[in-house]
Amino acid sequence: MRDESLVERVVRATNHAKSALMAGYTTYRDLGTEGLRDADVSFRDTINRSIIPGPRMFVATETIASSSGYEIRQENGMPGVDTTIPRISDSADGVDGVRTAVRRRLGAGADIVKFYATTGNGGCGFPRRHGKERGRSYQNPNLLLFTQEEMDAMVSEAKRGHAPISAHAQSPEGVIMAAKAGVTTIEHGFIPSDEALDAMKENNTIFVPTLAVLETELRPEPESRTPNDVLKKFLDHTKAAYDRGIKLACGGDTGAFAHGDNARELELMIEAGLPLEDVLQAATLHGWEACGGDLCGRKFGCIEEGRAADIVALGGNLAEDLGALRKVKFVMKDGTVYKEERTQGFDIHTRSGLMPRK
Repeated sequence: MRDESLVERVVRATNHAKSALMAGYTTYRDLGTEGLRDADVSFRDTINRSIIPGPRMFVATETIASSSGYEIRQENGMPGVDTTIPRISDSADGVDGVRTAVRRRLGAGADIVKFYATTGNGGCGFPRRHGKERGRSYQNPNLLLFTQEEMDAMVSEAKRGHAPISAHAQSPEGVIMAAKAGVTTIEHGFIPSDEALDAMKENNTIFVPTLAVLETELRPEPESRTPNDVLKKFLDHTKAAYDRGIKLACGGDTGAFAHGDNARELELMIEAGLPLEDVLQAATLHGWEACGGDLCGRKFGCIEEGRAADIVALGGNLAEDLGALRKVKFVMKDGTVYKEERTQGFDIHTRSGLMPRK
C-alpha cells in the first residue's frame, strides 16, 4: 500500500487474476484498493474487455471509514516534515457525510459498497494510550468506527443505488450493528458471540468468515495444517453460524495469502465441520448472492439455463479426495474455455492467456 508503484501493483494484479482463474475462480469480489483509489474499476474493465484473463470482478473502489479510522500509521507526521502516504479509505463522518461517501463510491464505478464497522488491524488507525508491542503503541482492533445511525444511512444509500453493501466487522458489537443496519455481508466476524449470530440470522445477513486469512495470522508455519486453540474457536464459531441456518459465503481475504491458493477457505470450512455440499454452495451460489445476487446484472453461481456458463472440472472425486479441490483440470467462464488439461493417455494441454477458446 505504501511503497509499491501503481505500475507494479497493476502488473501484480494481472498475474494474480490469471492465477485465480486457473485455480477455478471465475468471479472475484474485491473489497477495496487500499491506496489505489478507483484503479480497480479500470482493472475490472480490462478483464471484461478480454484484454487480460481473469475472474469477472465486482469491485468496491475505496472502502469507507470514519476520520482516521483506517489509515496507514506513521509516527513522523510533524508539521514541516515532508512525508506522504497514500490514503487507504474514503473518510466520512455523520449521517450526511456517509451518505455522500456512498454516492462517491457509486459515482466512481463501484459494484459494491464496503465500510469498516470496526477498525482494521494493529497497523492502521488510531494510536492508543495503552498497550505496547516492540516498544510501539498499538490500537484496539475492534474499536467501533460508526454509530448505528451512520451505518443505517450507508445501507439505505447503497440500496437506493441498487448496490450490495459489505461491512468489515470483527467485534460482536460491530457485527450486531452492521447486521441490524441491513448489510448484505459481514466480513470476518470471528469473535464467538451468540448475540452476533442471532443478529445475522434475524437480518438475513450473509456471513463471510474469512478463515484462511485468520489462519495466516495464527499459524506461524505456512506448512502447518494443525489449528491452534484460537483458530479452533473461530472454526467452531463458523460451524455454530451454519447450525443456526445463517447463509455462509466463501471468501478468504485472498491476497494476504497467495492467489491460486483460494481453495484453502473451502478446506477450512470443511475442517470446521460443514458438509462438503454446503461448502461448495457457499463457494458458488452464495458467492453470487454475496456479490449482490440479481443486482449483479448477471446470473452465475450454478448451472442452469439463463446463468453464465461457468464450469470447473476437477481431477478427482471430492467425496473421496478433498485434494481434488486443488486439481483443477478445466475452467470455463462465460462459455469460454481458459484451461483444459487431459491427463489420461494425453499430454497435458492448457489453454489460457489472451487467446481463450470459444
